[in-house]
Amino acid sequence: MNYKYGKNFWLLSLSMFFFMTSFNLILPELNSFITELGGADKKGLIITLFTISAAISRPFSGKLTDTIGRKKVIYFGIFFSMLISWIYPFSFSVFFFLILRFLHGFSAGFTPTGTTALLTDLIPASKRGQAMGIWGTFISLGFGVGQFSGSWIGINFGMDALFLIAGFTSVISGLFLLRVEETLEKPEKFDGSQLKVNWKDVIEPSVVPAAVVMMLTASCSGIIFVLAPDISGFLGIENKGFFFGYYVMSTIFVRLFSSSLSDRIGRRETMLIGVCILLVSMILLSRVDSYNSFVLAAIVFGLATGVSSPTLFAWTADLSHIKRRGVGAGTIFIALEAGIMLGSTSTIFTYNSTPQSIQQVFLFGILMSILAILYLLWHKAYRTSDF
Repeated sequence: MNYKYGKNFWLLSLSMFFFMTSFNLILPELNSFITELGGADKKGLIITLFTISAAISRPFSGKLTDTIGRKKVIYFGIFFSMLISWIYPFSFSVFFFLILRFLHGFSAGFTPTGTTALLTDLIPASKRGQAMGIWGTFISLGFGVGQFSGSWIGINFGMDALFLIAGFTSVISGLFLLRVEETLEKPEKFDGSQLKVNWKDVIEPSVVPAAVVMMLTASCSGIIFVLAPDISGFLGIENKGFFFGYYVMSTIFVRLFSSSLSDRIGRRETMLIGVCILLVSMILLSRVDSYNSFVLAAIVFGLATGVSSPTLFAWTADLSHIKRRGVGAGTIFIALEAGIMLGSTSTIFTYNSTPQSIQQVFLFGILMSILAILYLLWHKAYRTSDF
């Protein structure tokens, strides 16, 4: 019998779609924006600072998710996303812009943590792989719609209009959340003591296996976030979100057919398939020299993400203790941000804004993919189950 997803699931998915669209709208044009401010040599910091603040906020958002409620944490992130989007047009220097990028990361540190915990509450364990696949499709759509349309809006209407639209998109995300029911039983009132965190509020030990794989694979995404807009420019492609248009079509396609794969064959087995495809995408990206090769690399990267991402979140939900789902979600997102930061920061040392340096940049992504494969093989050999 097919499982029927309720109103809360679909509203939460739509809310996440608009949230993801909001901060992805501006990404394709930020390299050009910081260059115009005189900070061309600091492109790697656009992603790095965002992910640092997101990672810093995870222990707080995870603890608050498990105490004051899922929805309040989600709303905090949405509010921050709206506010910072509307302040960007007032950037008068590279330093001020980078401060805003750091502050913007707090939105990503709160909203996805609360959303993941709420989603885990809603879905039975036997359907988590499939549910995360559907939910991930909304995330991918937001990612792709934002990246692809953001460049078009920036080119035709200017950056101020782009930032304004990004803020309004966050508002729409909050409106869909209004009718989602809170799932935390007996949420507490907020007080300052809940902001005191210790190590047990930072990392949930039970989800470490999924977090390790997340960090290694996310480093590849960090590289792509920095380089994809520039590669488009090198190839004469005006729309800097071009890569992500093909990526999102590919990842949605594979999710439609493989969303329940990990429910049937196991999380680690499915992850091995996804990471092997990721390795192929890194090799293809290191050798991009034409429009067609760029399209092929985007499609293969989308396939890898479509298989791996819902599996990692389902594996995290399996591993998380029922009373620590907020911390478990925070842990996997800390790993996500650490990986993106690692990948984006690596470009500062390997990329000199020339086509000739692209190959050496993606050698790092190839290495991270291989390490993820080796870790999964080790975990299968020396751990008797996914747990």
